[in-house]
Amino acid sequence: MPSDPSLEQVDDPAVARRRLTVAALFMTGAASLVAATTLMAKVLGQDLLGPPLPGFMVSAGRFAFAWMALVPVILAMRPGFEGTKWRLHVYRSVSGWATVTCIFTAAALMPLGDATAISFLNPLIAMVLAIPLLGERVGPWRWGAAALAVIGALVLIRPGMAAFQPAAIIALGAAVFGAFEVIFVKQLAGKAGGGGEPPVRILFVNNSIGATVAIGVALTVWQWPTPEQWLVLAAIGVVMVTAQSLFIQAMKRADASYVIPFFYATLVFAALYDAAVFGVIPVPLSILGAALIVTGAIVLVWRERVNRAVEGK
Repeated sequence: MPSDPSLEQVDDPAVARRRLTVAALFMTGAASLVAATTLMAKVLGQDLLGPPLPGFMVSAGRFAFAWMALVPVILAMRPGFEGTKWRLHVYRSVSGWATVTCIFTAAALMPLGDATAISFLNPLIAMVLAIPLLGERVGPWRWGAAALAVIGALVLIRPGMAAFQPAAIIALGAAVFGAFEVIFVKQLAGKAGGGGEPPVRILFVNNSIGATVAIGVALTVWQWPTPEQWLVLAAIGVVMVTAQSLFIQAMKRADASYVIPFFYATLVFAALYDAAVFGVIPVPLSILGAALIVTGAIVLVWRERVNRAVEGK
């Protein structure tokens, strides 16, 4: 999603610093809320508040309640839907639903930090997919970043070892589907021209399509939630749409290469929440694997900024 002019272009240094600070706070806030949704999904996926809910039902709650939270905003702002790229929105929303379902399912079966770290492979997978799908060229720096992240994923998944986590394959699915979502978002941005579609419309369309798909699939595994589970399902939806809004506001105030690294604080929040609620303490190998994945992702963001700077000359 295109961002406003970077802070370096603001004449007043004090204003630039304030916008940088606000952008960082918004993105960190988004990270804390996204981690909170995975924590709530883990609670629902276990027998703490009643019989465990399937991941399909948890993702349905996330989209349905997020949609309901957005309806009053849409009625107030009336952004209009002329020019909406419906086909790309469908592709993006279905990919997003699959991503959410996989990460919520994995969160119930493995440490939150590990599941979150593996799902963060999506920008690296998107980089590889962009070669055949978008015709992008990838240089040695970005291939190196991808290799680093893959090593980190192998450390977390530990294939062939006694500590192998089968649920990590589900988290890897979240990364793959998330990568396709990134590709479709890029296509939307590329075709939108002149600033793209309004953020509120994008949020509403995404959650509308996602809710339709999610509810349809959830009905195949439906079990009636307890009152406590209904409350948590509603909280997931509201918290997630709030996180999306903070993410967009951060991107509007600073260049993506500055704010995206703050989003990786999701890993820290996920680990802290898991330790506080479930007493799960990350093992050294998990910390190493997560660090390698995040390092690779940050290198990728940095190289994209360098490439844009070179192309702009």
